[in-house]
Amino acid sequence: MDKELVTMRNQMMLFVMFLLMTSKVTTADFVNTSTTDGPSTTPATTSTTDGPSTTPGPLYPFGAGDTVSSRSDDGSSPPITLEQPFVYFGKPYQQIHVNHNGHLTFNAAFASYIPYRFPAFSSRDLIAPFWTDLDNRRNGTISYRQYSSGSVLQQATQDINQYFPNLGFSVNWVFVATWDKVPYYNTFGTEITFQVVLIAGGQSSFILMNYGEIAPTTQNIQAGYDTVNSIHYFSIPGSFQSNDTTFSYTSNVNVAGRWAFQTNATTSTTDGPSTTPAPTSDEPFAIDDFCIDSIFCKGQGLTGSVYMLSTLLILVFLTILNH
Repeated sequence: MDKELVTMRNQMMLFVMFLLMTSKVTTADFVNTSTTDGPSTTPATTSTTDGPSTTPGPLYPFGAGDTVSSRSDDGSSPPITLEQPFVYFGKPYQQIHVNHNGHLTFNAAFASYIPYRFPAFSSRDLIAPFWTDLDNRRNGTISYRQYSSGSVLQQATQDINQYFPNLGFSVNWVFVATWDKVPYYNTFGTEITFQVVLIAGGQSSFILMNYGEIAPTTQNIQAGYDTVNSIHYFSIPGSFQSNDTTFSYTSNVNVAGRWAFQTNATTSTTDGPSTTPAPTSDEPFAIDDFCIDSIFCKGQGLTGSVYMLSTLLILVFLTILNH
């Protein structure tokens, strides 16, 4: 091997090493750089709601007056008839199922304990605040309740108007499903507390995902929502990553442990909220077309491109060595 070839080989090795080091950048890093378009994973300045909540952190009131779901692994609630239709991306639903493994479905119960990544391009509308393998047979409580009057509606009205200003929104119905201190499957002693809140009023509908204490796990977790054929979807940063406990600290509305989404519209032309942004750098998300967050998806694309380029250069390098 002559000197020129040796020099070329060494240069290629250095370049490949550099690319491999830079390829460690994750999508979460790109999310963190966003100040206007994407969700922020920076902890919010407060973890409490401004509404009349009787529970700590971002959780809406739960417990007294709730309907408690059965103690069954991979179980579901019976079909819950909604007091008013909930519009989910153009579809008005009259019933819902609270599935024990951390998700809601509309047409039928769904027992799946192995999450799949969003977008899934499936035939199911799914709301997944914390989809993973949970087991409430011995410990923990899964409960739900509907509200059509009272302080919870006042709290929801205040929250939505803060996160999505200029709507003049007035809530007339709220559905709260809570997983309180539910352990992971076959890992008793762990406790996971989270909540999903469906909010409706007039022609508008919203989802809040609230996170309390989240125990660490090696299980895969998918948090967010998906629709039939994934026309609309969102994956909360931390899904399918090793930083699952960060759900309690991240937000897109400057309230630690809370994510807010508008779900009534069917089309969108921007990557950001469909309403005027709130006076905060952490904007709530409305809807989008294929990719709901340009920063998040661009991060994924760039990361994948770096890996592909690195692999190609390694193959070139090995070819040179063989000659």
